[in-house]
Amino acid sequence: MIELLAPAGDLEKLKFAYIYGADAVYIGGQNYSLRANAKNFSMAQIKEAVDFAHSLKKKLYVTVNIVFHDEDFCGLEDYLWELSGLGVDAVIVSDVAVMMLIKRKNIPIELHVSTQASIINSGAALFYKSLGATRLVLGREASMEDIKNIKEETGLEIECFVHGAMCTSISGRCVISNLLTLRDANRGGCAQICRWTFDYEGRDFSMTSKDLNMVSVLKEMILSGVNSFKVEGRMRGIYYIATVIHAYRNMLDKVKNNSLTEEEASYYLRVLNRVANRESAPQFFHGLPHETEQYFLGREEVSNQDFLGLVIDYSDGYATIETKNYFKVGDKVEFFGPKTNTFSLVISDIKTLDNESLTVSNHPNNTLKIPCKNRVYKYDMMRLKVFDK
Repeated sequence: MIELLAPAGDLEKLKFAYIYGADAVYIGGQNYSLRANAKNFSMAQIKEAVDFAHSLKKKLYVTVNIVFHDEDFCGLEDYLWELSGLGVDAVIVSDVAVMMLIKRKNIPIELHVSTQASIINSGAALFYKSLGATRLVLGREASMEDIKNIKEETGLEIECFVHGAMCTSISGRCVISNLLTLRDANRGGCAQICRWTFDYEGRDFSMTSKDLNMVSVLKEMILSGVNSFKVEGRMRGIYYIATVIHAYRNMLDKVKNNSLTEEEASYYLRVLNRVANRESAPQFFHGLPHETEQYFLGREEVSNQDFLGLVIDYSDGYATIETKNYFKVGDKVEFFGPKTNTFSLVISDIKTLDNESLTVSNHPNNTLKIPCKNRVYKYDMMRLKVFDK
């Protein structure tokens, strides 16, 4: 089983993740989740998410992965029973006490052990198996050999992060945020201090690493026993989620039938680096990361404006789009989507719904029409053309 697992911070992002090719999505409820600043999901929204996922024959997982203090257990058992009753496919848990509660109360829900448990050896993996775990989300520090050994020793499903931000501390076990901002990183309040730029003897200094990407080692991951390929980013927007999931969906499908070329992998890597506006690397997969995989001297992060519009309709040779960023007649753009092979065109005209011609679109959330000979579909996206495939 090969699964592409996507993040979602709200229902809109969840739907885009599934539509763009995710086999499963993980979300956080309004309690017990490590992304307290995401919108997160009410119980009614979790029910809607479950129904949407299952209508597509796909899966939904809910994170229950904070580091628990005694007061956090109030209401937890009822919450877990309710998630089970809603049909949630699994909970992602980091705290041993929560795992023991699920086992002791026989709550009928699958248990996935969170990356927060920092599993990088087979002894720890076997311990969690004894508590009823059916899947292990390994620490980002796990090497290829670690993955192979854990798979061989446990026989459990193995989930690994394949793309997204890296934590400076071991699998997110960081207290810098607590100390400097009084925001508890292990209870959903991380202030991402590692991305701050500090003054060190008159020079900029940062503790942050480049992002994680496994584009170059997807085949090795499959051969090592990885079942679920996880993308980080519950705080990210629909364009990021669609772009990353679309890229990994295409790459994984091609890797499985040995048809992914070096040129295609290089193209997708450039697209992925640009959408996050950060460089990336495989990090620990082949051993300890090199200093070139860090941003010790700091960096500026300026979001790009590549996402130009979302397709909402197509008829009579025109794509109707909801605008997102500035574009003009003469710009070279490309369309991509779950059913659309990526293609480019030069914008020859921009029309309002009243067929008035414009030379520029400089306001977001307008509805405009673009001449487009190729058929496009609802949920396709239009972005600035930057790279040749």
